[in-house]
Amino acid sequence: MNYQNNFDFANQLDEQDPLKDFQAQFLIPQHNGKDAIYFCGNSLGLQPKVARKYLDDQLNNWKNLAIEGFFAGDDPWLGYHKKLTGALSAIVGVKNEEVSIMNSLTVNLHLLMVSFYKSSNKRFKILMEGGAFPSDQYAVASQVEFHGYDPKEAIIEVLPREGEHTLRTEDILQHINKHADELALVLFGGINYFTGQFFDLEAITKAAHLVGAYAGFDLAHAAGNVPLKLHDWDVDFAMWCSYKYMNSGPGGISGIYVNEKHFENKTLNRFAGWWGHREDRRFLMPRQFEADHGAAAWQVSTSPIMLLTLHKAALDIFEQVGGMAPLRTKSELLTGYLEFLIREINKNKGKELFKIITPQDKAARGCQLSIVCSQNAKATFNYLTDNGVIGDWREPNVIRLSPVPLYNSFKQVFEVGRILAAFVEENGL
Repeated sequence: MNYQNNFDFANQLDEQDPLKDFQAQFLIPQHNGKDAIYFCGNSLGLQPKVARKYLDDQLNNWKNLAIEGFFAGDDPWLGYHKKLTGALSAIVGVKNEEVSIMNSLTVNLHLLMVSFYKSSNKRFKILMEGGAFPSDQYAVASQVEFHGYDPKEAIIEVLPREGEHTLRTEDILQHINKHADELALVLFGGINYFTGQFFDLEAITKAAHLVGAYAGFDLAHAAGNVPLKLHDWDVDFAMWCSYKYMNSGPGGISGIYVNEKHFENKTLNRFAGWWGHREDRRFLMPRQFEADHGAAAWQVSTSPIMLLTLHKAALDIFEQVGGMAPLRTKSELLTGYLEFLIREINKNKGKELFKIITPQDKAARGCQLSIVCSQNAKATFNYLTDNGVIGDWREPNVIRLSPVPLYNSFKQVFEVGRILAAFVEENGL
């Protein structure tokens, strides 16, 4: 794409955009009486307009049916979660029975580590990306300590090379091979929250398996953002949240994937609960646990219907779009345009005022661009905010901007570029 830095070009791209009407399905925060430019889907997606109706419908079911809502009405709660698995399976690239919708992200990380962190005297180490989201670091460290190991010895962090911001795939694979005899688990994010780097999950999984380790991924910043083929890539397990790119509400319900090859693996430990029992015998209240089929066996507690309802409101929009392929096509163009406009500012000033640390290769990133400001970083962020741009600030000098294809436009990207350029001019940078 030969981008141009003018409004008419951005407007033409919007007119040609097959997804342009989907923005109208979301509620946009207001700034000075007009729609803000919301580039913060990497932290929290926008509210679908239908969410309130979906929620009201279930509140009415609760009101009118009470306990009978589990078995009666148009959407009986007992099997409500199954209405979501088709759309969700398509988003993460798995079979329906390999998905379960439950709990929250870090809770699911802990539950899956119960199964897939199988430490021994020889194999007890976990390899993960340096600079992973803190919740992952805390969870992994506490799991290691629970098994009686020192995190300083049991956790191997792969860091970027000196002077670089992102990881090279060859360095990740080299670390896996270096610690081949010690690794029990390779646990990475799908996309690093800080840099926006999309890791090569297939290559990492293959390398982990070759040395006898399991491979799992935290897809908080990847699910609903980039195309995933977890089953085809032979990933062992994964977990994600639904409130970022899947727009299912703050603290929205999480989901897990477990590869079908592990369904009958009796050597895996698993914490059990009533909701993970065989559905056809659940209400017989047997004393002995019998695992349900597939990833559903990892469920422990009754499904929270209101959270599932908000999730369904968002997933229905993904189905209307036609899945991840059209979203990815627009996303690459949208983020590419933002990158172009930022580089134009640097080019016009003859210096790198804004350094993009997210990979330039579109296959190695999603919506997000992480931008290091060489000077006046917080003032730059505040200027964007004062001019109606909602982005994300990370200490000490990084601004994260994520144009989301479901509800952002090329004209909005152009406007963000214009606002950044105006700040540079007004401050004599």
